[in-house]
Amino acid sequence: MAAQAKVYQLFSDKLFAICLKYSSNYQDAEDNLQDSFIAIFEKIKQYKNKGSFEGWIKRITINTALQKYREKSPLQIVDEIIEEEKEPEAFNFEKTTVNVDTLLVLIQQLPDRYRLIFNLYVLDNYNHKEISEMLKISVGTSKSNLSRARKILKEKLEIHQKKVKTIN
Repeated sequence: MAAQAKVYQLFSDKLFAICLKYSSNYQDAEDNLQDSFIAIFEKIKQYKNKGSFEGWIKRITINTALQKYREKSPLQIVDEIIEEEKEPEAFNFEKTTVNVDTLLVLIQQLPDRYRLIFNLYVLDNYNHKEISEMLKISVGTSKSNLSRARKILKEKLEIHQKKVKTIN
């Protein structure tokens, strides 16, 4: 029990940050964190000291969050015939006053399917093949949803920037 408390103490903040990325609100993130630790402690004997322990528990946390969304409601990800979509221009963060908390809120406002793929690809460095396997979608659908997520996020950031300029 003391060992579990120590693991929780050492990793809860980092894992909660992951849960926030994959959740649409704070309460869901708290639930995902709790469920992640339950899964981690149930599977602890499966850890084989290959790779970092932190990486192993992060993967469990991501998978737990994805599983909760699968159970909650189908992600409604539809295979799409995709013409090559132009990637939206990268948002220039050097010219923005957006802080991390605001950016997290904007990411949480993305539709589930876009948020999940955006987080997996951009923030957690999974490739489209890995994402397609995790979410049981085609690689093309993963690419299309990422492109749309970036476009929506860019629009949200631009709106936020205009509001900030208006206030100042």
